[in-house]
Amino acid sequence: MLALRLTRSAHTAVQLRRLLVAAASAGTGFLLLSTLGHALGHPDPASSALRLAWCAVPLAATVYFAIAVARTDPGTRPRPGLSAIGLGPARLMAVSAATTALSCALGSLLALLVFLQLRGDLTGMPSDGAATDFLATGRPLPLPAALTLLALVPLSASAAVAVALRPREPVAGAAAGRTYGRFGAYRRTPVRESFGAYGRFGRQLGAAARGRRTAEAVPEREGTAEEVPGAAAGTEPADAGPAVPLTPPSGLPWGIAVLAVGLAVEAFASRTGGGGTPGDRPSALLGLALTAVGLALAGPGLTHLCGRLLQTVRPGALRLLAGRVLMTEATRIGRPLGVVCAVLSAAYAMASLHDREDASADPLVVLGVLLVAGCTTATLLTAAVEARQARAGTTAALRRLGAATGTLRRAAVLRAGALLALFGPLTLVVAELSAWPLAR
Repeated sequence: MLALRLTRSAHTAVQLRRLLVAAASAGTGFLLLSTLGHALGHPDPASSALRLAWCAVPLAATVYFAIAVARTDPGTRPRPGLSAIGLGPARLMAVSAATTALSCALGSLLALLVFLQLRGDLTGMPSDGAATDFLATGRPLPLPAALTLLALVPLSASAAVAVALRPREPVAGAAAGRTYGRFGAYRRTPVRESFGAYGRFGRQLGAAARGRRTAEAVPEREGTAEEVPGAAAGTEPADAGPAVPLTPPSGLPWGIAVLAVGLAVEAFASRTGGGGTPGDRPSALLGLALTAVGLALAGPGLTHLCGRLLQTVRPGALRLLAGRVLMTEATRIGRPLGVVCAVLSAAYAMASLHDREDASADPLVVLGVLLVAGCTTATLLTAAVEARQARAGTTAALRRLGAATGTLRRAAVLRAGALLALFGPLTLVVAELSAWPLAR
């Protein structure tokens, strides 16, 4: 009941995002039901298993989008005073999982109704045509199997949301980084001090002054530490704008390595030959998957690098602000941006593997491509909304200091242009390198 009340009382934008989750769940559920219909009409188990395996990609994209929507839901965000009425972090996590399950269940029900309508089970007038053999018209539909397939999306999405939003104890993480210093005092850095360094004149006074300046630079606001850019460990105070992480995300070397391995596997698949359909070239699909994973892993590191490049060669206030925001939000924005680039490059490469003579699967292929591309793009836009919510305190502080609204908008346009200038050519190059060996 609490999940239903929070769902009804949400804002229009939140309701729209939940409806998009329901639409993605409906598309994935329809693909799963079409796999069942193809298995009923074709006794070949290998082909049916391959179609079911292909449904894992839109299923993962739907779950990924559902997690992003749940993270930006303001109704289930921990706030002071809610624990007193029994709405602690664990309860709010359960509410988020239940809300996600309701949205996905609505989409699955819609997919079942559309599938039954196309089969003619509701009106008695089935759809005809050569591209509707996946409906298994005239054959009884096993209801337990259909319900089991439709339950995959709500169960997977709710479980993923529960894992992603599970309450974490900040005390345990803070205590793990502490070490006992001289006279039993806590010390957060493992660097050993020389003899007499602690009592050296002016050392602790300067550290305290720097701490006060940093505390005055960050505005006071309610919320967790991750809502204020630079509030986490490993940041340095900035003279103007948000604090900047000292170290870039660690996934860039691994992403480049996995991307190179994927391209090498695709080149090897082109030399060994094979059929023109994806099922006849499993090594090509493995290389394509590795290439996509490499781009997704390298996304945060490339975003951090893009922010650093914006601040090179005597930057002004505008480039400093845009670059530091990109470096601060590299993980939040870079990962879905890398996933979008991976999907676009994989879709371009898969066009060279698609058998155009087989027109029976064309509607399902188009539906799957649109579903994956739409979910990943919507996830990127949702991550941008989450980043805007996270830096709301910093934006308010800059406006109090006299920053014009046009300056903040120009900084946002500069960030978007820099990301497009880096990730656009990269996606085209990776897509061409992936499609060239697979099309041979």
